[in-house]
Amino acid sequence: MMIADMEEAAAHVIDSPALTALSHAGGCGRKLAATELLPLLAGLPAQRDPRLLVGAGTCDDAAVFLLRDGLALVQTVDFFTPLVDDPYDFGRIAAANALSDVYAMGGAPLTAMNIVGFPPRDLGRTVLEEILRGGGDVVVDAGALVVGGHTINDGEPKYGLAVTGVVDPARMTTNAAGQDGDLLVLSKPLGTGAIVTARKRGERSEELLREAVGVMVELNDHAAQAAVAAGVRAMTDITGFGLLGHLHNLALASGLAAEIDAANVPVIEGVAPLLERDVGVSSGTRGNLEWAADYAEIEITVEPWRIRLLADATTSGGLLAAIPADRAGTLDSIVIGRLCAGMPGTITVH
Repeated sequence: MMIADMEEAAAHVIDSPALTALSHAGGCGRKLAATELLPLLAGLPAQRDPRLLVGAGTCDDAAVFLLRDGLALVQTVDFFTPLVDDPYDFGRIAAANALSDVYAMGGAPLTAMNIVGFPPRDLGRTVLEEILRGGGDVVVDAGALVVGGHTINDGEPKYGLAVTGVVDPARMTTNAAGQDGDLLVLSKPLGTGAIVTARKRGERSEELLREAVGVMVELNDHAAQAAVAAGVRAMTDITGFGLLGHLHNLALASGLAAEIDAANVPVIEGVAPLLERDVGVSSGTRGNLEWAADYAEIEITVEPWRIRLLADATTSGGLLAAIPADRAGTLDSIVIGRLCAGMPGTITVH
């Protein structure tokens, strides 16, 4: 690129719109609602092959394919629209979110491929470079490699990764392996969805945003390793369907019910007022609450903002793990409930 062209591109970036201005919703809050997606997937033909250890049937975070004894391939893909305006942070958040699906299966990531939709005339080359740099830095931190990708010209920016990892099938975690009496532990606080939603609606707390970004870019590698060492049986990460939705899928696949102690669920400081005033409740969160009405029984003593927190449409959240009761104390994660006998997939919140 010639100097004059570079100067023109730089000037264009200065005048370019904010990333979030080009998307009516961002992050995992842009997921297709579970009430729309799950019935659609149920109508598709099931994939049956003895080498497919985990497929779409249990709503797990990634697929697992057996390569040989003791070694299986873990594959996942995740991308979304911007939820923050800083392109480097957007890249980091999207990468950490995609990598988390491999960790949720008890695996280790090996390679990643960029998935990009981008409007070059609106945002310019420098913004895309920063998004890719942020994603690449997180992939390197995870001990994996960015090995390629695919880009399209798109009026609404999108970024994410297709990630390939490996796992020992004997140590693999899946939604379907929870057992009655397992304690449920959560490795990150909730509330990132509320923070980015409130910011889009005019709440401009830089401190809260920094806190949310810090939570979202944190890799789930150490939490996964600790859970595996503690004998984790079932595990998932908390993203767009919220804590309630992802726990529902885990309990349903395991043939169990679940209980949550709402007061024990960790929350980012400063989120409660956003949910009390409704400014932090996204359309994705509202959809999660509507879905939860089908499977969750919430006691009247639970504060309304805590109910919204449990359904918060989260991006790059923590790991929710079902741990044998006698091993849960070995983890830094917080115990928020348990799996129990009952109608599969139902949740009691008290």
